[in-house]
Amino acid sequence: MLSTSPLDSISKTARPLADAKRPVLLVVDDEEGPRQSLKIVFKNDYEVLMATDGKSALEILRTQDVSVAILDILMAGMSGIELLARMKEIKPSIGVIMLTAYETLETARHAIRHGACDYLNKPFDITAMRSAVARALEKCRLAENLSSTDEKLYALQEEIQDQKLQQEIIRTKGEIYASVLHDINSPLTVISGYVEIINEAIRDAASVEGEQLETIKEDLGKLTGQVARCFEISRRYLSFLYNNPSGERALVGMNQILADMRELLSRHPSATGHKLTIQPLQEDVVADINGTDLLQILLNLTLNALQCTDQPHVVEVRCQKLTEPLEMGQFTDGPTDRFINREGFVNSAPLLLLSIQDSGPGIPAETMPKMFEEKFTTKSSDKGTGLGLSIVRRLIKEASGAIRLQTQPGLGSKFTVCLQTWSSQEAAE
Repeated sequence: MLSTSPLDSISKTARPLADAKRPVLLVVDDEEGPRQSLKIVFKNDYEVLMATDGKSALEILRTQDVSVAILDILMAGMSGIELLARMKEIKPSIGVIMLTAYETLETARHAIRHGACDYLNKPFDITAMRSAVARALEKCRLAENLSSTDEKLYALQEEIQDQKLQQEIIRTKGEIYASVLHDINSPLTVISGYVEIINEAIRDAASVEGEQLETIKEDLGKLTGQVARCFEISRRYLSFLYNNPSGERALVGMNQILADMRELLSRHPSATGHKLTIQPLQEDVVADINGTDLLQILLNLTLNALQCTDQPHVVEVRCQKLTEPLEMGQFTDGPTDRFINREGFVNSAPLLLLSIQDSGPGIPAETMPKMFEEKFTTKSSDKGTGLGLSIVRRLIKEASGAIRLQTQPGLGSKFTVCLQTWSSQEAAE
C-alpha cells in the first residue's frame, strides 16, 4: 500500500501560490522519497506542488499555473505517459520531465512523442535534474510567449478588421447622406425659386385675382410636386441605408420623365441665359430602371452641361431606341472618349440611348479619367460637390446600363446613357 504524508494531502488541493513571482513545479510520483527529495532540491527557486497519482495531478493542473512537471512513468492507475498526454491537452505549454527506474527505448519514444522535454533515470543526478527543469521552464515560457503573441496578433487583426468594417460603414453612410443632400439640392433650388416668385407676386399686389391668381395656383402646384419629389428621394436613400430597399422598380415612361425634367429645369438658375432643348420620343418607351433614378441621372447630366461654362451655349437632350445591340468594338477609352461599366453592361436589344450634348468648351484630356470619380469637380466649392457624376455612375451600374462620354476641346461634350427597355405592355403588367 502506498504511503501518503500530510504534505501530499495538502498539495492535492488547489491553494494560492505563496510567491506569485516564482514558477510552479509539480512533482507526481507514487513514492514519497522522490517527491520529498525533489521538493528539497527546488524549494528555494520554485513553488513546489506534489501529487501521488495522475488524477490528483490533473486536479492541481486545472487550478494552478504550473510551468514544469516531473512525472514518474510507472505509477498505479494512470501511467506517467498517459498523464503526460492529458496534461498537454490542458496546458500545451507545460514543460514535462519523465522520471523512471526502468528505462526502455520504447518508453522514451512514447514520452518524446507526447511532448516531454526530457527523460531521466532514477536515482537522478541533482545537477542533471536542475538543468532539465531549467530547460523545461525556458521552453514553457517561450511557448507561453508565443501563444500570448499569437493571441495579441489575432486580437489586433480582429480590431483592425473591426475598424475597417466601422470605417466602411461610416464611409458608406457618408456617401449616402452626401448623395441625399446632392439629390435634394436640385428640387430645393426650384422650390426656392417658386417661393420667391410667389412672395413677390403677393407682396407687390394689393389683391391677387384673375390671371395672377391662376399663375400662383399653378406655381403652388409645381411647388407641391417638388416637395413630393424631395420626400421620394429621401425615402429611397434611407431605405437603401437601412438595407431594406423595395424590390420593385417604379417604371415611368420616357416622355413623362423628359416632361418632368423640362418642368424641373424651366426656372432653374443654371438654365438662365442658355438654350435647353429636350426632344421627346415619337414612340414612347419605358427604360428598365427606377423612374426616379433615371430622372436623377438626366438632371445631373443636364445640369452639368448647363454649368460647363457661364457663356451662353446650347444643351440638347435627345432619345433614340435601338433594335440591335451596340457594336462594343467601336468604344475605346482615350483622351476624348470614355465608356463606363463595360463589364456590367447588359447589351441586349431593344436599347434606349439618352444623349445630353452641349456646345461648351469641352473637357481637357487630363481631366477625362477623373470625371466619374467621387468628389472630383472642376467647379468652385460653392457651385459643385463632385458627387453628380459618381451618383450617375452608381445608378447606371445598378441598372446594368452604361454611359459613354465624348468630348472635343472647344466644341463641347456629349454623354450617352445606354439602358435596356420594357415594352408598354410589359410595363403595364
